[in-house]
Amino acid sequence: MTGSAAVTEAGRDVDLDVWPSLREAAARVDDLVAALPAPGARSAAQRAELGTARDAARTLRVRYLDAHAEMLYERLTAGTQGLRLEELVEAAGAGYPSVVPTAAQLESDRGRRQADKEGHEIDQGIFLSAVLRSPSAGPHLLDTMLRPTPRALELLPEFTRTGVLRTRSVLLERRDGAAYLTLCRDDCLNAEDEAQVDDMETAVDLALLDPRVEVGVVRGGEMSHPRYRGRRVFSAGINLKCLEAGDITLTGFLLRRELGYIHKLVRGVLTDRPGSWHSRTVEKPWIAAVDTFAIGGGAQLLLVFDHVLAAADAYVSLPAAREGIVPGAANFRLGRHTGPRISRQVILHGRRIHAAEPDARLVLDEVVEPGAMDAAIAAAVERLRSPAVVANRRMLNTAEESQDEFRRYMSEFALQQALRLYGEDVIAKAGRFAGRSG
Repeated sequence: MTGSAAVTEAGRDVDLDVWPSLREAAARVDDLVAALPAPGARSAAQRAELGTARDAARTLRVRYLDAHAEMLYERLTAGTQGLRLEELVEAAGAGYPSVVPTAAQLESDRGRRQADKEGHEIDQGIFLSAVLRSPSAGPHLLDTMLRPTPRALELLPEFTRTGVLRTRSVLLERRDGAAYLTLCRDDCLNAEDEAQVDDMETAVDLALLDPRVEVGVVRGGEMSHPRYRGRRVFSAGINLKCLEAGDITLTGFLLRRELGYIHKLVRGVLTDRPGSWHSRTVEKPWIAAVDTFAIGGGAQLLLVFDHVLAAADAYVSLPAAREGIVPGAANFRLGRHTGPRISRQVILHGRRIHAAEPDARLVLDEVVEPGAMDAAIAAAVERLRSPAVVANRRMLNTAEESQDEFRRYMSEFALQQALRLYGEDVIAKAGRFAGRSG
């Protein structure tokens, strides 16, 4: 591909590198959407006609990106240090609207229930899947997502001075060389939404960037939810009420979560600090402390920690079959801990693993009585302060989870999760569970 993208006043790309057949197929979809009633009011025949047109456009879109994703990514990121997910899809939509949805198309869906959206994020998934699959563009995007967020860099001087960050979703406190990250969504059992993903990435960045922090600890705070009032809860997973309301997005939640703070827990934060020739990232060991339960996204998190503590009455589960979505990178990581049979039981059949049962030791390092959690956390922090821990965890992560394998998994995840997000079963289940989180 040569030259730069150009956009007409009508918003359709006239870059000669975009196949005319793709432009025509995309325009056909746009014309149909403009002429048809809202998604919930369409007849079966109208849905079928639009579905056929979308399939035709997406077939061409996949073929085009198979051939040109790498060069397209180079064009979009030229002259920048790199574009984060949201910036990348916005730039792609502006320059190549036949290939990636425009900001206007996405804005038209904002505020709609998931059942009433047009499904533009599936086309974002096609694009991001192709980018991540590229052996040059994919690693560059992963590196970009490992950089500290602008919000974290803005807050770093204050956190370095005070050792405290308090947001709606999290409380981060530095005490005696450890960063204690408490999940504080007491009203919804720490069920994650996009605001919490942003808060978590900010907190992880700050803990990694603060030179006085040696170890990170993640634990759920006390709940005000009537059923668990006064008890600590690690996480109830994705906030299904937000999913039903259309507030869980592909780039802002599902992909940012995996490529942002969770990936940083594994690989560290990428910086250009002086004297960093020996290491591209700042890494630190992390401890998880599970009170009561870690469901869904909470259980996914446990798979990247260096030490996982749990109360004897706690349990973990990945109810992917019930919710209808892919449980993040758990399909990639869980079998490494448990073996393939148990990972299928947990992911495909919804098996709960209780801390007291023998199989729990495959995902939990230490099980203690609820009243002994504080002392066990303190002891774990002391063990992980050793100077050799960081080098050894780096080598363990290199051996157990290569970046190329992770990138290839996330390439497929970007598309499959986008499709699941708009599956009729997911929309129906989200509506049914909207009154509670899971």
